[in-house]
Amino acid sequence: MTEKPAHVPHGQEFRAVLRDARNSVNASLNDLARDTYTSRGWINNVEAGRRWPSREWVLSAQAILRTESLLPAWEIENSQRDSDIRIKNAIKESEREAHFLLSIEPDTADIETINESVADLAVAYLANPAEPMFNQGIALRGELVRRVKSGAFHPRERLDLLTALGRVSGVLSYATLDLGQSTTAMLHAEVARKMGTLAGSSDLVAWAYGTESLIERFDQHYEHARDLLLSAGPYLGAGTSAIRVLCGLAQCSANLGDTRAAMEYIAQAKKARDIAGEDAVEGLFTFSPAKQEYYTASALMWLPDQAALKVAEESATRAIAIWEHEPVEQRSLDDEALTHVYLATSRIKLGEIEGAMAAVRPVLDLPNDRQISWIRKRVGELSNLITTDSRYKRSRTASAAVEELRTPS
Repeated sequence: MTEKPAHVPHGQEFRAVLRDARNSVNASLNDLARDTYTSRGWINNVEAGRRWPSREWVLSAQAILRTESLLPAWEIENSQRDSDIRIKNAIKESEREAHFLLSIEPDTADIETINESVADLAVAYLANPAEPMFNQGIALRGELVRRVKSGAFHPRERLDLLTALGRVSGVLSYATLDLGQSTTAMLHAEVARKMGTLAGSSDLVAWAYGTESLIERFDQHYEHARDLLLSAGPYLGAGTSAIRVLCGLAQCSANLGDTRAAMEYIAQAKKARDIAGEDAVEGLFTFSPAKQEYYTASALMWLPDQAALKVAEESATRAIAIWEHEPVEQRSLDDEALTHVYLATSRIKLGEIEGAMAAVRPVLDLPNDRQISWIRKRVGELSNLITTDSRYKRSRTASAAVEELRTPS
């Protein structure tokens, strides 16, 4: 008989070793978060067993806490987790295939299964090009709309059906905006808000208001964008919706030239992070610590104040570092690319051309299907920033940078 490997209790062994190592050097959650480019809440979740860190993060924490105990504990438990995840994924996939095979009559397909597909799409969106995600969203919404039109659902499924319609409309809103169609994106966002209202989902309504504001910011309508965020106030829930709204208000304030308000909203968002709970759906429907740093950078990079520009540079750097340690469901490749552009923007305004180009080159090398509308828009603004800045008029380095930015990839 083959001997079974020793089982490590899920979420206990490593988290206890981490907590003990941190306490042994009197490091607070905030201390470790700062030094490993994460957040207090994320580390608290690791120690509570709700999050699982990457090997790279463990190595970084081990060096900071001056211990050799973290990696061995992590490797033992990670091996068991990998095995458990493979089994769970196989079971989940077999269930979905079984539901599909049973659904010879489309109306018999379980609404819960469709909701899971929408949630999976919201997560997958972060790491995939917009066009295939749009096509998947259209297929899912087509089935949901068919059910609404034909009445092919049980009365008790109505709220779940409306919520699923709202979320898939939210995915379509992001996809069409990333494809450069802001008018259509707004239409999908409005549908998401209406479905959230009908379903009684405050979180979805708040998220939709935030997305409508995002679209208005894309079109540079900052006053209307601010009004939409303020409208979300009554619907903010226990998840990360308040952080997203506050960071959006910071962006609006910065673009409207109100430095004081921008900095105040950023400070409020940091406080909101400390008390934020979990979101019902991750991916597009949550607001990670990296995203918060990204928003901070994208707000403050427009201000003329040198101190604000330094904060923008630091926030962009932290966002990139955090994303390197984020779990898949919270890592957005498009936002990560944009953060490189925001880092470059801050450095150009700080007079650091060479540092700016080093930051943006990974974005210039992206394949065409990763060059979403936001990226094209922001990269285009970089060369304009350089050419309109009197400090760079006689700079050969600046001229070479402009040429590089304007050369098609």
